[in-house]
Amino acid sequence: MSLSAMTRLRRAAFAAALALLAIGPAAAHEFKSGPIEVIHPWVRATPPAAKVGGGYAEIRNDGSEPDRLVSATAEVAGRVEIHQMGLKDGIMTMRPVEGGVPVPADGTAALAPGGYHLMLMELKRPLKAGESFAGTMTFEKAGTVPVTFDVQPIGSTGAAH
Repeated sequence: MSLSAMTRLRRAAFAAALALLAIGPAAAHEFKSGPIEVIHPWVRATPPAAKVGGGYAEIRNDGSEPDRLVSATAEVAGRVEIHQMGLKDGIMTMRPVEGGVPVPADGTAALAPGGYHLMLMELKRPLKAGESFAGTMTFEKAGTVPVTFDVQPIGSTGAAH
């Protein structure tokens, strides 16, 4: 290979590396609509016979107006409900949330184990670690945000992302 060809090859490789670095943030596990950004939507893997699963994410609102997560869908579930876990009289409770999850202006809301979360009901199949599936999160003002949920191992806290 001539020196000129080698130089062109090195330049092409360098340009390709720069292009990959530039798309890195775009390839991150974040989904946006207006000022609302859904960061790393994920679920835990489920045992083979499970009919429900839990969904989680961080929701960031970069806008000057509050918003509210009002519903969600998942292609692997017959329906999705928004739930909240809490401690009442020393007993852990879980209940559906009426009116959705508030997302403050210039702030965040967490869908996390032990708090607000999505309940994927009527699962169509077991959720296996390493897979992903499509869904949506619908906000009162920002509208519907298409998302992709990553399936993490049973017992995951989501902290790896």
